[in-house]
Amino acid sequence: MVLDKEESVSVVSLQSREKPRGCAGCNGKIRDRFMLQALDRFWHEDCLKCACCDCRLGRVGSTLYTRANLILCRRDYLRLFGVTGNCAACSKLIPAFEMVMRARDNVYHLDCFACQLCRQRFCVGDKFFLKNNMILCQLDYEGGHPNGSAERLPQ
Repeated sequence: MVLDKEESVSVVSLQSREKPRGCAGCNGKIRDRFMLQALDRFWHEDCLKCACCDCRLGRVGSTLYTRANLILCRRDYLRLFGVTGNCAACSKLIPAFEMVMRARDNVYHLDCFACQLCRQRFCVGDKFFLKNNMILCQLDYEGGHPNGSAERLPQ
């Protein structure tokens, strides 16, 4: 196995005249109607699992990760090998698997991504301003000196 790699998982239909293939997980013959193909090998749907949490990777999504001879789901790959950082608002650690908001070079917990003066939370499409590395709502920004830059949350 490759040391550090992201792979796709595809579902393959077994043709009726096709000789059953061997499963890379259990070494048994695959006689099911469908099988998974990943890492250039074939798998029973129940045999392609994350080495940490045992979730079935054919159901979780179409991507798996390999590192140190482990087959992992995205969450466990990031938990074990991902880069963590600190929230620009609260300075607490952000786990590598957690969803975040970004504004320029700053990274925020979802709960921390709010106006840092009035604590108003933003909705999709709301305009926010980044001034001296502080996130501000439009009202608080306009009440101050306008030398920050406006950004809009993606819709």
